[in-house]
Amino acid sequence: MPVVRLILVLISLSAIISCSPKKHLDTRPNILLIVADDLAYSDLGSFGGNIRTPNIDQLAKNGLRFSQFRTGPTCAVTRAMLLSGQNNHVAGMGIQDGLLTDSPMIGKPGYESNLSDRIVPVSQLLSESGYHTYTSGKWHLGKREEDSPKAKGFERSYNLMQGGSNHFNNIGIEPDDTLSIFREDGKLVNFPTGQYSTEVYTNKLIEFIKEGTAEKSRHPFFALAAYTSPHWPLQVPDNYLDRYEGDFDMGYDSLRVLRFESLKEQGLIPQKATLPPRLDYITPWKDLSEEEKRIEARKMELYAAMVDNLDYHVGRIIQFLKVEGLYDNTIIIFMSDNGAAGRDFYNEEWSMGFIRKHYDNAYDNMGKVNSFVSYGSQWALAGAAPFNRFKSYTTEGGIASPMIISSKNIADPGTVSTAYFTVMDLAPTFYELAGATYPGKTGTAKTKPLLGKSILPLLQGEDEIHAPDYITALEHKGRMFIRKGNWKLVNLNPPYDESKMMLFNLEVDLGETNDLAQEHPEKVKELLNDWNQYIKKNELIINR
Repeated sequence: MPVVRLILVLISLSAIISCSPKKHLDTRPNILLIVADDLAYSDLGSFGGNIRTPNIDQLAKNGLRFSQFRTGPTCAVTRAMLLSGQNNHVAGMGIQDGLLTDSPMIGKPGYESNLSDRIVPVSQLLSESGYHTYTSGKWHLGKREEDSPKAKGFERSYNLMQGGSNHFNNIGIEPDDTLSIFREDGKLVNFPTGQYSTEVYTNKLIEFIKEGTAEKSRHPFFALAAYTSPHWPLQVPDNYLDRYEGDFDMGYDSLRVLRFESLKEQGLIPQKATLPPRLDYITPWKDLSEEEKRIEARKMELYAAMVDNLDYHVGRIIQFLKVEGLYDNTIIIFMSDNGAAGRDFYNEEWSMGFIRKHYDNAYDNMGKVNSFVSYGSQWALAGAAPFNRFKSYTTEGGIASPMIISSKNIADPGTVSTAYFTVMDLAPTFYELAGATYPGKTGTAKTKPLLGKSILPLLQGEDEIHAPDYITALEHKGRMFIRKGNWKLVNLNPPYDESKMMLFNLEVDLGETNDLAQEHPEKVKELLNDWNQYIKKNELIINR
């Protein structure tokens, strides 16, 4: 072979080898997103709580806590916004579990009850960008195979398709869903009866990450740990049943005050904040009988045990990452999907027949596999301190979530950021970390632009990412809010009615107790105009 030709061949081979992914280490960060289910704002030790959460609290010490992070008011609404960077209607979740309702809105754009064709999911774009993509736990964005995590870009997945389940088996939690559906990589599978949900989901996620690491593909991962804890029914493994015995005998009224004061001490709410009054329908703790107090305290003991157990398994993932040498290049995000859950299906008329047929809530049985305990609005309000109400409401109590981001690149670890941002800002953040451009190769003419904005500047010490007049807005089942700066307009209860909107100034009224609509009609008019412009711009269909 002529020398010149040989040299050209060697140069070509060298170029091929140098471009080989085996020789190029992809240094982009791994992304671990941990989503708790119905965790209250003030449950974690690092957020003013008295539940033992050392592993999550260590993330807070190594990272940043955010006091003004906001989600949607319910599980599926938040998950749709999280994976899309868009409004819940654009993402297809105008009604959570809409396929189970007789609403006339079902079938219209925005009411698909699965991720719509107007967005590109995070998992899909990150996969396209060279990331391994994994998820385990709750999906709640459509039960069909074509709506499953596998169909939406997750390379490996193991998920509960509905909003909740028994934590030890596949018995459903609602009369319309008597059996829970689980899918692994899109295909129907059985839940391992007798094993505990949080452990199962953790084992699966670790398995997925380990498989990707063993392949030595040199690609980073995006992993979504979507736990169903501490979502009701409040059930725990036997060795957790009595872990918090006696710790909540002070009652929900006292716990609410303790949490409120602790949040102030940790700088998570302003010193000038005031505690909203107890909701009228909640019986004061002092008026309960001794037996009622005993049962109520037991509910909170079990809830705390679930959070404690969740923290243990979060610790398992963190330890795994450290052992595998992945921790230092992983950014970890911890959040809840909405505010504390105030409903009690065991005692609700529409559901009690099915629930009581399958479950026994006798005191000695509470927390076990065949009990169905919810801690109710009384404890939820304590967990939501200092906010008004809880899950499903568009008041702050329904959408305020603890948020922790931990990374070696945090500018001032261990501190609290008061910057306002929402769950829609996470997708753009992931794209910036990955160097991905939305909507990628799979975007179409239908694809809507992102509403969110990357929060990476906050990790580097910036005070805000949104302008003072930044607008966020949301509607779900007739409840809505629009927020512009510190002003917030709220429709508290359905039906949707612009004449009943309440106006709050969150700067001075974090608990949304002082309705200023009559005092500031010009502000109501301004925000209603902004809301209608928001609807028009984003092509939302609102059931009026």
